[in-house]
Amino acid sequence: MNSTKILFMTSVILLCSTFAYAEKVTVAAAADLKFAMTEIVAAFKIVNPIDEIEVIYGSSGKFHTQIQQGAPYDLYFSADIAFPQDLAKKGFADAGVRPHAFGRIVLWSNSLDAAKMTLADLTDKKIKRIAIANPKHAPYGRRAEEALRAAGLWGKVESKLVYGENIVQAAQFVQTGNAQVGILALSLAQSADLASKGGFFLISDNLHKPLEQGYIITKRAKRNAAANRFADYIGGSDARKIMAAYGFVLPGETAPK
Repeated sequence: MNSTKILFMTSVILLCSTFAYAEKVTVAAAADLKFAMTEIVAAFKIVNPIDEIEVIYGSSGKFHTQIQQGAPYDLYFSADIAFPQDLAKKGFADAGVRPHAFGRIVLWSNSLDAAKMTLADLTDKKIKRIAIANPKHAPYGRRAEEALRAAGLWGKVESKLVYGENIVQAAQFVQTGNAQVGILALSLAQSADLASKGGFFLISDNLHKPLEQGYIITKRAKRNAAANRFADYIGGSDARKIMAAYGFVLPGETAPK
């Protein structure tokens, strides 16, 4: 056999071997991670080109329910660490819960100067609709409600509220004019998609419980090496830089006021 054929056969064997170890990872991620996670996956793929990462975004509470019902997710990133903690206690996690960030909430608008607003301005009669995520299953919606109640405004603005299934849909309500202002995730307000269209006002975290976020590798992904690689990557410096760029407060760091 000549050297050309040997080289060809070796290349084929190596290629087959590479694909044999390629694994798919299905990630359920809270909607506030949409822009940051897209960048993180792209960066991860540079150093792990054979791993396939599919991310599905939605409300943390709904993912929490779906995983218990057998949904095929390998990793679960929640905007409220209590959800993955509950799954871990019930045996749905391969290992412990890993905290990855603290979220913040803001007022955002593309039709009003939100940077000059405060929560009290939401009572203005000119503001007819205010978008928030549904407090029943979305952590950002619960924190929005807590902030409004703490500020003594809930009863004054409740009739104006429109509810998104998750924080991304709440943002879409404002973008499309179905609401004039929204209480959204800082991570969305600082994304290129929203930052170019409107300003924001950072709501004091003294008005609500911490938006501590965490993730788990699910039980079904116990032997999925790619899922473990991606989980470890999230805790690395490259991913942390991306998270910080979107306004997330990282574990061990101080939140902006």
